[in-house]
Amino acid sequence: MAEDKSLKIEETDKSKKKLIIIIAAVVLIIVVIAGYFYISGSDASVDNLETADTSLAESGSLAELGNALYVAMPRPFIFNVPGSSRDRIVQIKVQLLVRGSINEETAKKHIPLIEGTLLSVFSTTTADELGTSAGKETLRFSALERVQAALMNVEGSKVIERVLFTGFVMQ
Repeated sequence: MAEDKSLKIEETDKSKKKLIIIIAAVVLIIVVIAGYFYISGSDASVDNLETADTSLAESGSLAELGNALYVAMPRPFIFNVPGSSRDRIVQIKVQLLVRGSINEETAKKHIPLIEGTLLSVFSTTTADELGTSAGKETLRFSALERVQAALMNVEGSKVIERVLFTGFVMQ
């Protein structure tokens, strides 16, 4: 009789464990499904943005921009800059963001002009300016302005949307 009671207790313990495991599995499934709907619900705003982009493309304003393409400068820029304590050597690898294959070809055609313009902009800075992130951003922005101005004189359009520093070393 004592054995029968212990068997019944073990069976109820096993059934309780199974019930707890089943409940945990159901809760886990509900959490996964809720997470999926939450994530897909946030994708609805992305879908709205894509719809807005396609409507802009149909109106022509985005179609004129074209795809973002990157034109890498063939070699890094290496130059000396004066510093407060000593002169430094700087190496900057540059890529240009252009829109559309026409602008890409135009930028590739004028690489010597772009390199010369960038080198003249880079040589006007100091090591103290390049030591800060704000100084690097200022240099990048002034490089963009000067390159766009140079290409405007030659091609009649800005061609380049952004100047990107993909490598920056100062020794």
